This record gives sequence, structure tokens and C-alpha cells, in this order.
Amino acid sequence: MPFRIVFLFLSILVLALPLALSGCGGPSDADDRPTLKVGGIPDQDTARLARRYQVFADYLAAELDVNVQYVPSVNYSAVVTAFVQDELQLAFFGALTGVQARLRDPGAAAIAQREHDARFHSKFIARPDLNLTSLDDLAAQSSNLTITFGSESSTSGHLMPRHFLTEAGIDPDTDFRSVPNFSGSHDLTWELVQSGSFDVGALSADVWRRAVSEGRADPARVTEFYTTPDYYDYNWTVRSNLDEAYGAGFTEQIRAALLNLNTAEHSEILELFSTDKFIATENANYATVEDIGRRLGLIR
Repeated sequence: MPFRIVFLFLSILVLALPLALSGCGGPSDADDRPTLKVGGIPDQDTARLARRYQVFADYLAAELDVNVQYVPSVNYSAVVTAFVQDELQLAFFGALTGVQARLRDPGAAAIAQREHDARFHSKFIARPDLNLTSLDDLAAQSSNLTITFGSESSTSGHLMPRHFLTEAGIDPDTDFRSVPNFSGSHDLTWELVQSGSFDVGALSADVWRRAVSEGRADPARVTEFYTTPDYYDYNWTVRSNLDEAYGAGFTEQIRAALLNLNTAEHSEILELFSTDKFIATENANYATVEDIGRRLGLIR
């Protein structure tokens, strides 16, 4: 056989070999699996969120035998919009954003929450020199003070703090020296108070606790003075068409994967979500948040 023909034959074999292998159970099989897109409200610094959801996505992909992709969002409302438009199929919402998303996707379901999300709290923080010890103290000084919330759509950084301020006879829109600021995230809230940009702030108890334990919050410049009563907050919510798109029983498979997370094997994931375990939940647990959201005009 002439050399040129032999060379051509070998070239064809080299080109055909990868195609043959891909049809026989090679790594590209994973590309044929469906992709589940996961996201959550951007309530903390982006580096922590990226690490949190990448580790979680790897776990979920192995448990469910699907590709899992983390989709970051620029703000709270963008997560709700992405979920409603089926650009996310599984989302870690706060109570308020979860309600907003489920109202726009009837049949969507809250399926799991962290254990302490049934007894969540917000913290009010302030400059120590103000000597605030209660919301009554805040009411007495509010006309001389400024306040920052987190995101406008945050449950623990805005909705519930506004609710408890209102119950204490404080109108956040008129009783402070200026209208409230919205920082966009819990981390930025305490940083703004610590820097002196604002006198008072309201944020998630989880984020505040971590800032204190890690030594980032300086007690000489910012301190907590009030803890709210408890309420339901964060939850994992799945889209209404999940089982139709991924197969019967897929919602329950996700729930089981969440409930099977334990500290012995998955300590990194649980630490990044500030919990020891996830437990089952349901839409009805967030009815009070929905009612408060409607009364305060954050749900229409």
C-alpha cells in the first residue's frame, strides 16, 4: 500500500477515535444530562456566596446525577425574576423574596429550610456612643439619627426590622433625620455603621454574629442594642414545573439531598450556610411574612 494511502488511513482513524469513544460511555456522557440552575439572594459578600454555591452545586450534582450550575444575581429582585422566568429552578430565598417568587409562579414550593430559620432574628446595631439599649431609646433620639437597612427586598435586613420599628411607634420614612438608606447586603450594613456613614443599622443575626466572631466588627465603633422577636426566614424553593422538566419525583429527590446534609460529611457546605442541618418546610410557614409584606406595601 503506498505511503500516502497509509498516512490518509491512519489520519482518519485518529479523527474517528474520539467520536467512537464518546459514543461508548466516555466523559461526554455528563454533557447529555439535564442542567439544574441554582441561585440565591446576594445577601453577603460575593466571594463567600461563590464558594458556598459551588461546593453545594458539586454536592447536588453527585446526589442527583444532573449537571448543576450556580447562577449569581446582582440583587434580590433579579433572583426572583430569574426564578419566575425559569432561569433558576432551585433558589435559596429569604422569606419575603420566596413569597414574591411563589406568588408569580403558582405551584412553586418551599421544600427545606435551615433549622434556625423557624426562629430567625434581626439585629439592630448602632454607634456605641449613642448608648442605645432599646427601640424606646431609638425613638427618643431618632430625629437626630440616620439609619440603613440592607436590601429593600430583604426579610431580616428590611421587612421585619421595619415591622418592629412600626410596632414601636417609629416611622422609618419620617422619624429619622433623613430617609432610610438601603445598603444592598447585610455585610455592607454593619460596615456602613462601623465606618460612621450611618448611626443605626438593621441586619441578619447570622451575618452580625459571624462578623463579631471573626473579629471584623469593632465593638468600639459598632455594637448591637436590640434583637427582634423570632420569625420564619430563609428557605429553598423549587419551581412549579420541576418534576415535569426533570422527571417524576425530582422535587422529593432534591428535598432528600438537602435533608441528608450532615456535619460529619458535609461540614463545609453547612458552615457556608451557617447551619448544622436543613429541615423540611412548606409554603404555609411564610403566611405571616406575606401578611406583613402586604401591609407594608412590599407585596402587592
